[in-house]
Amino acid sequence: MRLGITMFATDLTMPPHELAREAEERGFASLYVPEHTHIPVARETPPPTGDLTLAPEYARTLDPFVALAAAAAVTERITLGTGIMLPAQREPIVTAKAVATLDRIAGGRVALGIGYGWNAEEGADHGVPWKRRRAVVREHVLAMRELWTRDEASFAGEFVRFEPSWSWPKPAGHVPVLLGGAPGPTLFAHIAEYGDGWMPIGGAGIREALPDLRRACADAGRDMVPVVPFGTLPSAEKLDYYASIGVEEVVLRVPGGGRDAVLPVLDGYARDHL
Repeated sequence: MRLGITMFATDLTMPPHELAREAEERGFASLYVPEHTHIPVARETPPPTGDLTLAPEYARTLDPFVALAAAAAVTERITLGTGIMLPAQREPIVTAKAVATLDRIAGGRVALGIGYGWNAEEGADHGVPWKRRRAVVREHVLAMRELWTRDEASFAGEFVRFEPSWSWPKPAGHVPVLLGGAPGPTLFAHIAEYGDGWMPIGGAGIREALPDLRRACADAGRDMVPVVPFGTLPSAEKLDYYASIGVEEVVLRVPGGGRDAVLPVLDGYARDHL
């Protein structure tokens, strides 16, 4: 089983490029970093963690593509991913070029963990029609795929429209898109249509959801996609359980802190689970 890591990277934590280098040296397979452009001060949306107040790191996240570009420059093998990126809040033509440029720099090592978003006020500042955000995410990803794969790309949708256009660079390889979110028919239909895997946060309820995801993939005429549990606090029993249901990669959570807080955790994970 491949083990990756994720950290809530901010301006106060260990720099992501240093973390990527340390993780690669210890044999971890991937590094994922999150995204929030900003957090409106006046907010009615409750924190996704169930806490009464939102943790301050949500307002301090780094730009994931700038951070991962720095990580790409000092690593050779580790997969570099977003966990998660919010496509509804990003202009897709510009984002497609950023992803393709990063993948070129990284030599084909980029993966996109994406989500629909939870913070309605943040989405509103980006002009996202909140109840339609899943449809916006779908079109943004499909439009980016057109730009990544076609010499003359065009798109005509409800939220994205551009005439036949040239846009290089193209990614060095296929950029996998892993959709995060709770299991359900809408998520699984989207994964089956345009995703390359499911990235459930925490990993609860995976076994029960697998038949529905497998059925959605079959209905779309494709094979079952990988499931990558995200933000897991590992134990030998938990990893054995994931292996028993066919999971081949798990992304482990490390604390958002400096080197003295992060490296002992990395060492412990490597010693106990790699």
